Amino acid sequence: EQSLIDALVALGEATAHIAVHLTNYVKHTYAGSQNASGDEQLELDIQCDEAVFAAVKASGVFATVASEETPVETKVGDGMYSLGCDPLDGSSIIDANFSVGSIYGIWPGTQLVGRTGREQVAAAVALYGPRTVMCIALPGVKKVFEVTLIQNRTEWEVSRDAIVIQPKGKVFAPGNLRATTDHPQYKALVDYWMTERYQL
Repeated sequence: EQSLIDALVALGEATAHIAVHLTNYVKHTYAGSQNASGDEQLELDIQCDEAVFAAVKASGVFATVASEETPVETKVGDGMYSLGCDPLDGSSIIDANFSVGSIYGIWPGTQLVGRTGREQVAAAVALYGPRTVMCIALPGVKKVFEVTLIQNRTEWEVSRDAIVIQPKGKVFAPGNLRATTDHPQYKALVDYWMTERYQL
């Protein structure tokens, strides 16, 4: 469906712009505001948010967007999709030069509130590390594939045409380890991974 392709292209454009912002990030400058989660916003958070909003507005296929930095449904056009996103997930660790990412969910229609993940027409996560990659899930065809940003951030190339989670593995990447102090089940899971010598 061409409109969904256009929506994914818009996310690719946003991701490429965010990659540029990250490459040029030098100063740890706070914006003097907090997001809805109570996190201090970096100027970088706002720049990445603006990159997503600009790309989806330009695409013409989105009606509504909400993000971690702009947590209200915001009209961006008269398109057929809505986008929920976190343009820069992990900005609190940016100064450690760890990999960070973007998270995107696309829903049909003009509303996000009250929607479930099962209603998504596509979802994507971008990872900014040694390479900039985006993994795209298309529930309608039950497929996940990876694209890599190449040619000085001007093109995306399919780098894995099918990603399948194996039934067993020995690698883990837990998020929000502070939550282990408040959630015994999560602590038990992290302890299990460590005891069984999973690799981080």
